[in-house]
Amino acid sequence: RHTETAPLPSYDEVLVCTPDTEEEEVELLVRRALSPGSQDQKIYCLLGADKLVYKVSKQLESHFFRLVQSSSIPNYRFIIFCNAKAHHSYVITAFDAYKVTFPCCSKTEIQTYLKMHLKVPSGTAPVAQAFEEPYQQNVKFIFSERAGMGK
Repeated sequence: RHTETAPLPSYDEVLVCTPDTEEEEVELLVRRALSPGSQDQKIYCLLGADKLVYKVSKQLESHFFRLVQSSSIPNYRFIIFCNAKAHHSYVITAFDAYKVTFPCCSKTEIQTYLKMHLKVPSGTAPVAQAFEEPYQQNVKFIFSERAGMGK
């Protein structure tokens, strides 16, 4: 359901997948989504699941379907995001029956939503001011080839 006031997911609800993502990380997220107590309005998400290596993809499928069959939770919230052009992905094939197209939102709608949810509260640490943006955000992704170089 699309609402402008719905919060962004918290750190424990999202796993950003890479080819280095391990089976244990994926299993932990699936367990969170399908365990008793997960009904507290959280939406668990695997982002970029098409990047998982074959072995981890197979384990995701195995853990998910095993837990769905043994779970007593009828309305779990678990979303797997994949690139629609990643036709080689095992995850896309394994979960094809559950595939839905993401509702289209305009770039402006997405930017407005993110601006509303990523604002730095007034009086917060000046680290957010290090980024010259027309609006202050409290989230920035910084990638480096050389880890630990002051970032």
